[in-house]
Amino acid sequence: MVSEAIVDHLVFAAPELESGLDRIEQVLGVRAIEGGRHPAWGTRNALLALGEQTYLEIIAPDPELPTPAQGRPFGIDTLPAPRLVSWAAKGTRLEQIVATAREQGIDLGAVSTGSRLQADGARLKWHLTDLYMPRMDGIIPFFIDWGASPHPAASLPRGCSLMCLHLRHPQAEWVQNFLSSLGLDLHVEKATKPGLIAEIQTPGGLVLLN
Repeated sequence: MVSEAIVDHLVFAAPELESGLDRIEQVLGVRAIEGGRHPAWGTRNALLALGEQTYLEIIAPDPELPTPAQGRPFGIDTLPAPRLVSWAAKGTRLEQIVATAREQGIDLGAVSTGSRLQADGARLKWHLTDLYMPRMDGIIPFFIDWGASPHPAASLPRGCSLMCLHLRHPQAEWVQNFLSSLGLDLHVEKATKPGLIAEIQTPGGLVLLN
């Protein structure tokens, strides 16, 4: 099973939130719950747990928010169909992670702070690296630190567990070495094009999500 000390959450993007919710429920057999809005990104999301401290985020444009000048992250504005587009790694001392990554040839961008209210009234706060930076087609993660906030997975619908995350890229050896330099011990498979495939144990058995 993939370590929850590494993977914070998976990002499944969709052109429209309801279609993303329906797709995930069809594949995993569990209905995600709506999370919140991201005014800076022009998006909203829905979430379900994949472990005690790991979850799946379904993210899509929010029709009630304006499109940001730089567009929405993860290429959502031109996404033809729902798919797994990226993932978030757990991290602390994010500024140091950014500095180490830059030394290795990848710019993770500036570290920013965000927050949102949960349905129970609790406020989640986090620090994360820039979602807009190019990261080898999403194979290299962005990093998030929840600090003293409770992890979102604790209050999400359960029934699924992330068993394995497959990373594929034409420059597999370079990507794997880069991840190792940041303390992420994950195997990267050589493939003709980049891809993320999650093995998830569901109430109906083991499924693949990509």
